[in-house]
Amino acid sequence: MHAPNTQLLEAYQFCMAMARSHYENFPVASRLLKKDLRYPVSAVYAFARSADDFADEGKHTESERLALLNNFEEELDRIQAGLSSTHPVFIALKDVINRFQVPVSLFYDLLKAFKQDVTKTRYNNFSEILDYCTLSANPVGRILLYLNHSADNDNLNYSDAICTGLQLINFYQDIAQDIDENDRLYLPVDEMQQLSVTASDLRQKINNEHTRELLKLQLQRARSIFIQGQPLCKKLSGRFAFEIGVIYHGGLTVLQKLEKNTDNIYLRPRLTRQDKFNMLWRGLLCPFFS
Repeated sequence: MHAPNTQLLEAYQFCMAMARSHYENFPVASRLLKKDLRYPVSAVYAFARSADDFADEGKHTESERLALLNNFEEELDRIQAGLSSTHPVFIALKDVINRFQVPVSLFYDLLKAFKQDVTKTRYNNFSEILDYCTLSANPVGRILLYLNHSADNDNLNYSDAICTGLQLINFYQDIAQDIDENDRLYLPVDEMQQLSVTASDLRQKINNEHTRELLKLQLQRARSIFIQGQPLCKKLSGRFAFEIGVIYHGGLTVLQKLEKNTDNIYLRPRLTRQDKFNMLWRGLLCPFFS
């Protein structure tokens, strides 16, 4: 950022503080990024984190959650109309959108996904889950590519594969948590029926041949989608390539741990110090090896 005004600087500092106050499995506004990208990434994170909390956290009713998300949508409307805001997240986000020419539609898509989280708890088939990923995950990767000035068609498609894969991996490591906390399942109902698995089985954490086969099918498909995005690491350069490489190999590590969880498919993988070292090392090599 070049000589920001006081209000804008304070808005970015607010977003950065929010990013640093939350634990995440993957780096957010981390020091792996170029210095001039840390504030913009923190603004995107603050927007998504806040909206996600509206959808899931606290004791709000469904109508209250939707009202909070609608308020965020109105703030996006103001940005699109060239109007100012008093909300620090949107003061910063407007600057990001204008400076990096990020399509506002990507932020609208994220809000659609969060609204869907409020109103929809079951998915009839895998196509519906992919549609959700298109709204909930893919915009994040696309936004990052715009921030890095590398949003060509090939990169956008590779990014979509990585982001959809990461979203699916996240679903499968959080099966127990999602159904316990929100009665929500990101598993295709038609495949559950075919394999004689019920929501009650998953709520009770039944680990038998049916539930294992169901998860095995999901993980195989997630891997197939995820690895289609691997060439993105090689097409990028510098710290951004390193960051994406760490994220990619972090996702791959979690996927591999899930694939080995045959004794307890509900066990959430934990990354060891060695895992994290390997992620950093492979991330460093990612631009050189496909």
